[in-house]
Formats: sequence, C-alpha cells, structure tokens
Amino acid sequence: MKKRRLLWLSLLLMVALVSGCGQSDGGGTKNLLKVGTDAAYPPFEKQEGNGDIVGFDIDVIKAIAKAEGLDVSVQHTGWDPLFEAVKRGKVDAGISAMTINSERQKKFDFSKSYFDAKQTILLPKSSKAKRLKDLKGRKIGVQSGTTGEAVVQKNFGKTYQGIKGYEDTPSAIDDLYNGRVDAVVADDGVVKDYLKNRMKNKFKMVEDPSFEPEYYGIIVKKGNKKLLKKINSGLKTIQSNGVYDKIYTKYFGKKK
Repeated sequence: MKKRRLLWLSLLLMVALVSGCGQSDGGGTKNLLKVGTDAAYPPFEKQEGNGDIVGFDIDVIKAIAKAEGLDVSVQHTGWDPLFEAVKRGKVDAGISAMTINSERQKKFDFSKSYFDAKQTILLPKSSKAKRLKDLKGRKIGVQSGTTGEAVVQKNFGKTYQGIKGYEDTPSAIDDLYNGRVDAVVADDGVVKDYLKNRMKNKFKMVEDPSFEPEYYGIIVKKGNKKLLKKINSGLKTIQSNGVYDKIYTKYFGKKK
C-alpha cells in the first residue's frame, strides 16, 4: 500500500513538473516569445529565399528579447492575419512597421514607440504632382488596412474609385513600375529602400506637408500587461545602451 502511495505521489510530481515547463512567462512557453510579422515590407521585414525572416523590426525585437532574457521565434503571418493571431494567442506579439493609432489601441495594447515615420508618395520622375491632392482622379496604390490607405481615403473619400488596395506594399510598387497605377502611398522608410535599391532612375519620392508624423509600436493581446512591461523594459534598455542606434544605422544610416 505504501509503495502504491509513493508511486502515485511520484506520478503527481512528474505531471506538475511537466505542466510547469509549459507555463507562460509573458506569453507563449516559458522564456519563448512568439512574434508574428508581415514579412513583405523591406527594410523592416522580409523573408529570404531560405525562409529566414530578416529586417530592422526583426533585429529590434530580437534585441529586446535578449535584453529581457527571452528566446524569440518570428513567423510570417501576413498583415491582416497578424492581428487575428495576436488576438487569439497564436503569437504573443506582433511587430510589422505598425503605426500606433486610436482604432488599433481599442483592440490591442501597444508598446512605447520604437520608430518615427510618415507617409510619402512614390511617383514616376516625370510626374508634376507635389502633394496628394494633385493626384485626384489618378490610380493610387496602397497596402490595404494601412495608414497609407487611410491617408488616401481621408483626402478623396472612402468610395474613391482611383484607390487600389494590395495585400502588401511590394505588389503595389510593382504595379507602379509596370504602369498599372500612377502613384503609391506608403511609409517613407519603405519607399526610400526601394529607391535606393532599384528605382532611383525612374521614380521619385514626394513628401506631402499635410501628412502627419506616425509612430511604430509592438502589439500584444489586450490586457497582457506582464508581456507589455517586458517589451517596454527591453526597448528602454536597447535605446539607452546603444544597441538600438547600431540597428538603426545598419538599415537607415546615422540619424541626422
């Protein structure tokens, strides 16, 4: 009888140990931060031919995780599915050049801002447009569900026939390159990267003074204060110890 009792206690202890290994430490399994992204937005995130996801955002989230003693796993979810993945707990956090705005803040908790951005217009060099309003009646490419789309809708209305939505910004820019749209509205960091790498001879970037500045943040499920605290703590650490500046310089050059 005593042997059976000892065996039963041993089994209970094993179950408890196994259960403890799977407990969340701010999200996901212990010490593993599962992060979703839309890996089609260079230089912030892109997927290499071998499947690796790289970019500014990826380096930032990995540095934050390291500062907090966390391992990190990054997966490509796509843009719209990213929000659903965070909401349902399939990933613990989302980073994808995501602008902090009031509408998103109703559904998710955001980290402190880690990047300043603004919308800009990508045009053929022959275009005489100097601001967005000059493009009324023209076809404008945007990534659906982004602030680029919101800016165009704000200026021309939500039913504007000239707006063309895409699953990702590279597809919109490809259509501009091939003459299917007259302009693309997207984040300045992305547009600068395209101009630098392959489009500077045929296209130009125009900054509309009416576009308001934007700030990128990392999202977590609403109410996940423990994880949010860790992310903000790690972000503060890399911003103060020079790691963030090194990552920024790697992708964008030294800040002016």
